[in-house]
Amino acid sequence: MTRELDEAWAAIQRALRAHVGERSYNLWIEPLRATGLDGRALTLDGPPEVVTWAASRLGEAIGRVAGEVLGRRVEIAIGEVRVPSSTVAAAYAKRDAPPSLNPRYTFEQFVIGPSNRLAHAAALAVAEMPSAAYNPLFIYGPPGLGKTHLLHSIGNYVHAFGGGLTVRYATAEEFTNAFLAALATRDLDDFKARYRGVDVLLVDDVQFLERKARSEEELFHTFNALYEAGSQLVITCDRLPGDLGDLEDRLRERFACGLVTDIERPDYATRLAILRKRASHDDVALPDDAAGVLAARITSNVRALEGALIRLVAYASLSGRELDAALATNVVDRLGLAPSRTRAPTIEAIQLAVCAHFGITREELLSRSRAGRIVWPRQAAMYLSKELTERSLPTIGREFAGRDHTTVMHACRRVPVHITTSPSAYADIEAITAALGADS
Repeated sequence: MTRELDEAWAAIQRALRAHVGERSYNLWIEPLRATGLDGRALTLDGPPEVVTWAASRLGEAIGRVAGEVLGRRVEIAIGEVRVPSSTVAAAYAKRDAPPSLNPRYTFEQFVIGPSNRLAHAAALAVAEMPSAAYNPLFIYGPPGLGKTHLLHSIGNYVHAFGGGLTVRYATAEEFTNAFLAALATRDLDDFKARYRGVDVLLVDDVQFLERKARSEEELFHTFNALYEAGSQLVITCDRLPGDLGDLEDRLRERFACGLVTDIERPDYATRLAILRKRASHDDVALPDDAAGVLAARITSNVRALEGALIRLVAYASLSGRELDAALATNVVDRLGLAPSRTRAPTIEAIQLAVCAHFGITREELLSRSRAGRIVWPRQAAMYLSKELTERSLPTIGREFAGRDHTTVMHACRRVPVHITTSPSAYADIEAITAALGADS
């Protein structure tokens, strides 16, 4: 029996190492030892401080992985704590249900540099040990530098390795819209269940709540409920809590009571690393000289840097020219992406430029028409609004006659693909952006 037990536990450990990650495995799984395997019951023991945490946070994951290894449903007892079989069964049922997170935003895809090292380390610590590291975690900095990437990375990590912990991500604008909709439908209980009944809540762009008294109050109560329940909160903002002058003092105090860390603009070496990481992810052969041009010229934020790379690759593909420093310089100049641009166009200015280019009216652009001569200009305008401004997807959607943010997201995914396969589509985006650059 001892040999069978040892072999079974060794196989389960190997699977758990891959499931929870190396660091969590070393901290919470490796110190455990199997003391019994009787039919459908696996008993584990270990140091008291490890047993307590592993039982509460990893019990579901251990039960699920053990079941997969042994080929049958397994009840888990860690020390004196038994993980209910119904809990493990629930974990089985929901393991493949993805949260509303961008799967591309992971810690592996995040490029670490001097400008973001502390924020990354804090985010990873929170993801590995929710509510046990820094709670709340408040990350601030200008738009486009990776705050949202870190939030999604936390969410994706917890979803993959958190042993069944629940995660919810929302922008402050989405939180506000959901709250107002709940007020209108008198369904506050459902709203509270969605935002207070989670283990990890991720709130993006909290500055949006300024001067929205009722939403501020609801977030305050949500914050308190989650904090008292031992749930993890992570918040991002474009400035320090103390600089949110139009936010209630009690909410600013809550934001500042944990770890506050910032993200700054990436230096040249980090910008180069970001380009190489993105090129590798997209299977693009990016020469060092071309990467150097983009890294030197595009200094504002990561979003603009990646947008420049997309256009460079598209132009090289469509024109048949070699992707080199000369082409990179040409593309940056022609598309008005040089750092000398200090004033971003408004969404209305983008819409008008698109209308002028395609010969349509703004009323047609914002209409519900699905005609081909309207759909492509509308998608191009949404894409450029996301790339050239710092507005959120819901805000952009509202500027297009109240469309949902998923419509904007669809356009932002479709346009980069379209411009890499259609010379005319690329020429449209190039001409509109150049016109906006001349007007800005």
